[in-house]
Amino acid sequence: MTILGIVAAQNYPRAVTVDYLVVAGGAGGGFDRGGGGGAGGLRCSVTATGGGGSLPSPISLNAGTTYTVTVGAGGAGAASAVRGGAGGTSSISTVSTTGGGGGGSNLAVNGGNGGSGGGAKGNGTATGGTGTANEGFGGGNAGDDGSAYSGGGGGGAGAVGRAGYNVSDGAGGNGVATSITGSSVTYGGGGGGGGENASAGTGGTGGGGNGSTNNDNGTAGQTNRGAGGGGGAGNQVNNGKNGGSGIVILRATKAAASTTGSPTYTTSGSFHIYQFTGSGSITY
Repeated sequence: MTILGIVAAQNYPRAVTVDYLVVAGGAGGGFDRGGGGGAGGLRCSVTATGGGGSLPSPISLNAGTTYTVTVGAGGAGAASAVRGGAGGTSSISTVSTTGGGGGGSNLAVNGGNGGSGGGAKGNGTATGGTGTANEGFGGGNAGDDGSAYSGGGGGGAGAVGRAGYNVSDGAGGNGVATSITGSSVTYGGGGGGGGENASAGTGGTGGGGNGSTNNDNGTAGQTNRGAGGGGGAGNQVNNGKNGGSGIVILRATKAAASTTGSPTYTTSGSFHIYQFTGSGSITY
C-alpha cells in the first residue's frame, strides 16, 4: 500500500510557480487631429501592475503540460476617417490582457475602449475611451477652441492620457516599470494626440508614439512594449501611427523543458526568464 502511494505521488503533476508580465498590443492613433492610441492592457506579478491595481499572485503551471503563449499585435494607425485599430490580446494560461483602444477619428470621434482607452479626436466635446480595471487607464478628452484642435492622449498602463488643451495636444499616459527581467523596463505608454494649429502631444513613457502636427509626422508605438501610436495631424495631412506589439515574459526558478516561438532566454540570480515577442508555447 505504501509503495503504491509513493508511485501515485510521483505521477501527480508538479506545480511550477511562475511570475509573469503580460502586455497586450497597443492601439493605432486616429486620423485628422486624431486621438492617441491607448496602450495594451498590462498585468504583472513583479514590481507593479497596470491600472493602479494590487500586485497579482504568480501563476501555477503543471510540469509536463504545454501552455500556449499569445502575443497581441499592434493596431493599425488610421489612414481614413475610421478610428485607429485596436491592439490584439496577449495571454498565458489564466492571465489575459486586453488590446489598447483606438484613437478617435472623423467618423468615431470618441476614443475606443480597451486595456487602456484611446484619446478623443480634437473635435468639440469628444471623450476618451475607458481602460480595463487592473490593466490600464482611460484616454484623454478633446481640445477645441474653434481655431486650434487637439486630440486627447491615449491612456497608459500607469496613468490617464492627458486631455487636449486647445493649442497644446494631449500627452499619452505613462506606462508601468517592472524589474521582472532583472533590470527595470517601462511598458505600456499611451500615444500622444495629433493636432491642427496646435503642438503635438508627446507619447507616454514606455514607448508611446508622439502625435503629429501639420509639420511633424509623429511616431509609432514601440514594438514589444504594448505602446499606443501617435494621432494624425489636422487638415488630413498625416495618418495616425501604428501601435506597438505586446510581449509576454515568464520567470521561474525552474528552467523550461521546451519552448516554441523562439523566446529570448536569460537568467537573473536563480531565475530562468523567457521573453516571448511573438506567439509560441512553453512546457516546464
